[in-house]
Amino acid sequence: MATIRIREWTKEQLEEIRDAESHSSHDSVIKSLLKDHELAQFANATTPSEDPAEPDSLPGEKAFDDLTVFDELTTVDSGVLFLWCPNCGKEMAHLSVENPLRIPVYEMECQRCLTHLDHHAIVGIEIGYPIEKRLVEETLQDDLKACVIDYWDRKLEHLAVEVTDDDTDLEHLVWQFGQYVRDFDWDWPADVPVIGVEPGTTYRDEMTGDVLQVIERVTDNRNELDSYRVRRSESDGDRSETEIMGTGTLMPLLLRRSLYLAEEADEP
Repeated sequence: MATIRIREWTKEQLEEIRDAESHSSHDSVIKSLLKDHELAQFANATTPSEDPAEPDSLPGEKAFDDLTVFDELTTVDSGVLFLWCPNCGKEMAHLSVENPLRIPVYEMECQRCLTHLDHHAIVGIEIGYPIEKRLVEETLQDDLKACVIDYWDRKLEHLAVEVTDDDTDLEHLVWQFGQYVRDFDWDWPADVPVIGVEPGTTYRDEMTGDVLQVIERVTDNRNELDSYRVRRSESDGDRSETEIMGTGTLMPLLLRRSLYLAEEADEP
């Protein structure tokens, strides 16, 4: 089992590594260290006279006390953190950390299932979580899945207030979440708003009552959201029409968190 020690790196040390290894930026240095499992904890990128910025907290309470997606972690009980893969349900590494935990980017590959994960999908487990009990009950992977889905839902709700007309980073994040769902082959829970759409699936917009039947994908984009041919039925059922739903239409639906998997009675 890999062990990663967290050390405090000063800005000068990061710059020394950047110059020695010809990195383009501090972020590049940090990503390189993370991928090599020599994780660097740095307190701030600010000068000593500046107060550290308070991290933005996501809306609502997270689903588990001692189970947290890495991006949302700010403090760790007892300084010990176990990293788990939500895809195969296996431990990837454990960390000895110092609080507050300030790591803006984290990426690694699960050596068991070879899935490449980042801080939006890796789950941190603290010592208060009953790992052994959940393993015996065979419910650990269910908890990992529920933890990640809960985080994605609250993350999109939080980011929706910051969206602009041309927010390509947010669009890529939504695409990335959807790609994880496909890679993990997860069935989406009916009581959580979806984070993407799939051909052959019907959805209901709880805000308008409209039913959307996704007929087919009409683009094949590599790293961004696709466009879809959709049959939209109005809430009264008297009218339906087919339309092409692209990013400009799909993103608002996903971000306002009102689109759910349709029940059988809703399907046309």
